[in-house]
Amino acid sequence: MTTMLDDLLRFRGEFPILANTTYLISNSLGAMPRATQQALNEYAETWGTRGVRAWEETWWMLAHEVGGLIEGLMNAERDTVSLHQNVTQCQAVVASCFDFSGKRNKVVYTDMNFPSVMYFWHAQRSRGARVHMVPTDDGIHVPTERLLAAIDEETLLVPVSHVIFRSAYINDAKAIVERAHQVGARVVLDTFQSLGTVPVDVRDLNVDFACGGVLKWLCGGPGTAYLYIRPDLGRTLSPTLTGWVAHERPFQFEIGPIRYAEPPYKFMNGTPNVPALYAARPGLKIVADAGVASIRAKSKDQVAKLIELADTRGWKVNTPRDPEKRGGTVSIDMPNSKEVCAELLKRDVLVDWRPKAGVRMSPHFYTTDAELETAIQTVEEILSSMAVAK
Repeated sequence: MTTMLDDLLRFRGEFPILANTTYLISNSLGAMPRATQQALNEYAETWGTRGVRAWEETWWMLAHEVGGLIEGLMNAERDTVSLHQNVTQCQAVVASCFDFSGKRNKVVYTDMNFPSVMYFWHAQRSRGARVHMVPTDDGIHVPTERLLAAIDEETLLVPVSHVIFRSAYINDAKAIVERAHQVGARVVLDTFQSLGTVPVDVRDLNVDFACGGVLKWLCGGPGTAYLYIRPDLGRTLSPTLTGWVAHERPFQFEIGPIRYAEPPYKFMNGTPNVPALYAARPGLKIVADAGVASIRAKSKDQVAKLIELADTRGWKVNTPRDPEKRGGTVSIDMPNSKEVCAELLKRDVLVDWRPKAGVRMSPHFYTTDAELETAIQTVEEILSSMAVAK
């Protein structure tokens, strides 16, 4: 690893949990920055001392400020990112902008999407949506050609994951967007497992919508999700999932139909999750300071090392072999992987387990190479103890 990439370890001191755990779970929940506790104390102090005045003095603009930090990470234009509480809600806002009653009512995605959004889109059949789900062949890769072939002139929306949560396979987002636009469809790109560890450039992709959350690779905690809407669509679309925050004069509390504010507030709805916005800022700022290009380079090195360590021991790896086609996670299906995961957690090696994937290990910019060795050695010790017990 080069000196430049080792320099990312300067951020380790900003994350208290790293002092007493081997933290390889940033694909599920990023480590909390030290400054987050200070931020939440600031929230409590503001509420406690300023009361209702906090809305006008601080809270109302927080979503705009945090959205701006996210825009910078994905090379988005200003005022294109609205904030919500989770990705399912983000995709619901998108769906509410469209009519499924016509001939163009097909929704195309793959069975590698995160289940929550699949549940949502399947439920849209009651509104007239025709769901077409493209199956994977191996549980690791998305069959790109079949996915592209399924996107036709009757397709309305293509909600797909940029990086697959089970295997860390990187979808060919550019090809998907180009095919969708050829036939007049729109792409909803879920960047939850990419932004912060894999470069995302929404302008270069020319993607219609992008969404994700800050609690994983962005180290921002739960309760804040982001929705990017391309500027031309932001001006023309009108969500029916809306609320008082989206009104052009919200504090007038006018009766009757909504008159939309300008983006990004146009695509918000009810009262924002203010404490979550406070919690989101420190991690976003650290990731921006570290630089996603540097994070990605280090991630590729460390993921490759984990795969090599697993291969040496003959464990099955459910992650792509091509470093350009995989994100920041390694899914290792060693023997008794579910039980191994539970034991790793007891030993302060923080990972998780997913069906059809195995134990997911996710180094981040604050991870040392020694911690990778520790995790794998601990797995060996657990498997050895299991064999003795039998």
